[in-house]
Amino acid sequence: MSIPARTASATRPGFDPDAALARLAAGDRAPRLRHVHEVPARAAQLADWPEWVDPSVYAACAGSGVTSLWSHQRAAADLAHAGAHVVMATGTASGKSLGYLLPVLTALVEGSTAPTGRGATALYLSPTKALAADQLARVQALAVPGVRAATYDGDTPTEERRWIRDHAQLVLTNPDLVHHSLLPLHERWAPFLRRLRYVVIDECHVYRGVFGSHLAALLRRLRRVCARYGASPTFVLASATVRDPGEHATRLVGLPVTPVTGDGSPREAMTFALWEPGTLEPRIPTDGPVPARSSVVGEVDMSGETPARRSATSEAADLLAELVEAGVQSVAFARSRAGVEALASSARRTLEEVQPHLAGAVAAYRGGYLPEERRELERALRSGRIIGLAATNALELGIDISGLDAVLLAGWPGTRASLWQQAGRAGRAGTRSLAVFVAADDPLDTYVVNHPEVVFGQPVESTVLDPGNPHVLAPHLAAAAAELPLREEDLPMFGPGARGLLDALVARGILRRRPHGWFWARSDRASDHVSLRGAGEVVGIVEKRTGRVLGTVDEASAHSQVHTGAVHVHQGDTYVVTELDLTTGTATAVRGDPGWSTFAQSVSAFDIVGAQRSVQWGPVEVSFGTVRVHTQVTSFLRRLPGGEVLGTHPLDLPQRTLATKAVWWTMPVDWLAAAGVAEVDIPGAAHAAEHAGIGMMPLVATSDRWDIGGVSTALHPDTGLPTIMVYDGHPGGAGFAERAYEAFGTWLTATRDTVQACRCETGCPACVQSPKCGNGNEPLDKAAAMRLLTALLQHAPSPTPASG
Repeated sequence: MSIPARTASATRPGFDPDAALARLAAGDRAPRLRHVHEVPARAAQLADWPEWVDPSVYAACAGSGVTSLWSHQRAAADLAHAGAHVVMATGTASGKSLGYLLPVLTALVEGSTAPTGRGATALYLSPTKALAADQLARVQALAVPGVRAATYDGDTPTEERRWIRDHAQLVLTNPDLVHHSLLPLHERWAPFLRRLRYVVIDECHVYRGVFGSHLAALLRRLRRVCARYGASPTFVLASATVRDPGEHATRLVGLPVTPVTGDGSPREAMTFALWEPGTLEPRIPTDGPVPARSSVVGEVDMSGETPARRSATSEAADLLAELVEAGVQSVAFARSRAGVEALASSARRTLEEVQPHLAGAVAAYRGGYLPEERRELERALRSGRIIGLAATNALELGIDISGLDAVLLAGWPGTRASLWQQAGRAGRAGTRSLAVFVAADDPLDTYVVNHPEVVFGQPVESTVLDPGNPHVLAPHLAAAAAELPLREEDLPMFGPGARGLLDALVARGILRRRPHGWFWARSDRASDHVSLRGAGEVVGIVEKRTGRVLGTVDEASAHSQVHTGAVHVHQGDTYVVTELDLTTGTATAVRGDPGWSTFAQSVSAFDIVGAQRSVQWGPVEVSFGTVRVHTQVTSFLRRLPGGEVLGTHPLDLPQRTLATKAVWWTMPVDWLAAAGVAEVDIPGAAHAAEHAGIGMMPLVATSDRWDIGGVSTALHPDTGLPTIMVYDGHPGGAGFAERAYEAFGTWLTATRDTVQACRCETGCPACVQSPKCGNGNEPLDKAAAMRLLTALLQHAPSPTPASG
């Protein structure tokens, strides 16, 4: 909770971000500092305390030092108290918690004085268990009399669950628990649900793509079960800044939601720098194929033509060490758990050489740590014992760490919204702050450091989700029928496609139609057939010796990630998969590090089912619609840490077919020839343009490179022409390809500019090479891709590109 105190900065000396940045960019590192932007300070907008707040809630807040509110806290609290569904979309550390806690705690206190029966209840949903635990600590610290709050998740002991169901007024949990426990066992929760007044959905910007579509279906199921018990709760959502929070929240909940976007919290100025790492000397290539990207921190592909950049992780580790040495309390965000551990280790090694006593002041913070380990790290950071922290976005999602001076971002975090969310972790003590984006060797990162206006001159992205995605909605309809028989009057809640999906579920024997509705027709649990974090069936990863389930992976990813022979890393421990049984949905693994990593290789093709929209760009046709992508993992490489390939091993896995949405464009051969792309060069040109387009797609859609896929061909049987396609990597689509179609001109312009600006001669990870290419980045023709993209952009329609 952000406490509106104006005296915090007086207790510590001011931090000078300009001086800190000058030290980082001194000497031969000056050219790495590509751009500096000053984010201006923001003044506070105060609001009076609402009269409707219960006196005991006010007393608890006042005892914590909160006697006035920011304007957005008051606006959201008033709306929620009046029964309006509301979403707060304001910056990091803007006190969103207080905006929903005031109406929730007031309702709980007033309900606790009811003469008979159970009082009012509230449900808090967060994307992570750690965030729910943080919120519980905040509520408990307020110590409002009569409020009983508890977390309920997979770690909650069985003996505590009954007490929570029967007595807790505020239950803090996550969507997975609602899906697997609360809704299937709703009769046990009947007293709680009957009195449910509020449902709080924290960090709702996280729910996008397929995950967002799952949550949308889950919330409709929750609303339906609540109605069974006579409850109609008010939904209060909190979000980082997104383009259209009202629309996003409305699509999630399925009800009109009022947005509150004016941030009334004060903010000191921030210095935001864009940084491009230095280069490495080429190393002598080894025998065998040259890898697209090595697994060793600081090592990248070396073609021998142009020195490649240092990895963002290595560069950020050096910067973190210098900031720690200068006493600047900092956090460095990396995108993966492995990257976090490597970044922290590298910074500690550097400090051991120059200031050994500071090596222990650097730590790693990521998911997978035990709660007590995480709490100790947070205490050490608040007390100043830890000066430098390497973290995943587990720290991005609302955990209350105050007093940081600087933030480093090692690689693009996926969206502008995440970029600002992470940068906002600094400056929480009321002093000026520093944020440094360190570019990875990737097309999008390269573009950003050369085009700062895409960060500082643009609003954050709109989130994308599709509540009607049939691949997501169908299993949720089955789960809803298992909870309570589905009736005709329920169908509008789930959208116009629900009736057809129910007919298909009946035909498959999953549901049974009766005069009074649709009933679950199987003996197993319907909820076990849905993974909220993906789509379709899941594969369990089981340790062979103990039978312990290490985790799960969706069936689509299992072929490439946990095939027989795959090296799998789980919470820092390395395992080797000894068998993948797709029939039982189990990957069996043994613990041990063999000393190499594995990379799956695959072949892909696609069928065009039908275009929903198309537009002509001169002789080129750009389309968006439904496709079927056929992919087969055929082998895997074993690679040493230095990049040397030990061998290629065949795999016997079935072909997978993904029905999804895609954007594609077709090009006449004679037009390509006129553009300087000879017929023999088309495969390499199309492949390179496809890779570069995938790398740049997050610029126009809230996607990650790993959310999408691509296929290119010199002659496609459905079009009879050279065709390039980029598709959503989830059944039914996730909305990313559609957003790319709508912004086709912006997307392709940025793609061309990135390839053109790259200093390499024949292609590198910063332009046309892909870290996930199933064909080993062959063939690729950077120069021909440049000619292809340039010629295509000459035909851009005006004024609105690709609006079908």
